[in-house]
Amino acid sequence: MTKTTPQLVEALATALKARAQFMATAESCTGGLIAGACTEVSGSSEWFERGFVTYSNAAKSELLGIPAALIEEHGAVSEPVARAMAAGAVVNAHAHWSVAVTGIAGPTGGSAEKPVGTVWFGWATPMGVFTEHQHFDGDRAAVRQATVAHALAGLLQRL
Repeated sequence: MTKTTPQLVEALATALKARAQFMATAESCTGGLIAGACTEVSGSSEWFERGFVTYSNAAKSELLGIPAALIEEHGAVSEPVARAMAAGAVVNAHAHWSVAVTGIAGPTGGSAEKPVGTVWFGWATPMGVFTEHQHFDGDRAAVRQATVAHALAGLLQRL
């Protein structure tokens, strides 16, 4: 059985507080839902530094320092951009850990190469940046909720 989002957040909080470390988020397709889940917990200021909602390509460049050429070459929903988002969140938030998500929640925006439900994840850790691709089924809300849970579980796994 998988942990629910509140359980994942509680586990993250415990692990980060034990290390006296902070996390940040860089979100596109989830529009701040990961940061929102983290800050649902009282006392989250002890381990949650900040969240970046970088829905537009311009926001990814301006707030996270991602070169526009990288986005143009690979597209916003790609491994290189997810990697750069995670790295940019750690640097710009002065955090120890970050999670980044960029994807196509739908119902529009998909293509044959990147169908609706495509999500790239990036996790910046003290050991480096790790990325992963997932495809989630369902409507926009289901894709976004699955993305939040997977992002949190992936960060917890790396802690």
